[in-house]
Amino acid sequence: MHEEANGDGRAVEPGGAPSGRVSASGVDQPEFLALERELTVLLRRARANQGEMAREVHPDLESAAYGLLVRLDECGPQRATELAAYIGVGKATMSRQLRALEDLGLVAREPDPADGRAWLIALTQEGHDRVRRVRQARRARYAGRLADWDPREVGELARLLQELNRGMEK
Repeated sequence: MHEEANGDGRAVEPGGAPSGRVSASGVDQPEFLALERELTVLLRRARANQGEMAREVHPDLESAAYGLLVRLDECGPQRATELAAYIGVGKATMSRQLRALEDLGLVAREPDPADGRAWLIALTQEGHDRVRRVRQARRARYAGRLADWDPREVGELARLLQELNRGMEK
């Protein structure tokens, strides 16, 4: 069975039904070129902002560790293996980052009540306070930069980004 492309670059199954995939020729469409360009700019700025936010939490905090703190702030205590899977790093990298966060007083290990052999990583009160302060400041910057947007547009952007993030997990 082979696929053909329809006029919009999406692959179609024999009989004309869209397959949900983009054909090789479809990736050169203006929409995908624009998406690539805008995501590249967004990601470059996000990396730079993550470094700034990490330094606002603590001057010695590594940029990559900021995401761990946000995850713990949003989801509560977690096992190191869960954090490593979420961030997409190995056990050794996670152990090094967690040790650094512990040394800075931002996280602590506590026994896992569900499994006495395991440990959970949790924000300390200091870590919680610092992360919340930085996140509130970031949201205030977003609100200022998007003040001329209709709130429904901001909601729609958030919805589309969530959909994009879910699609990227697959």
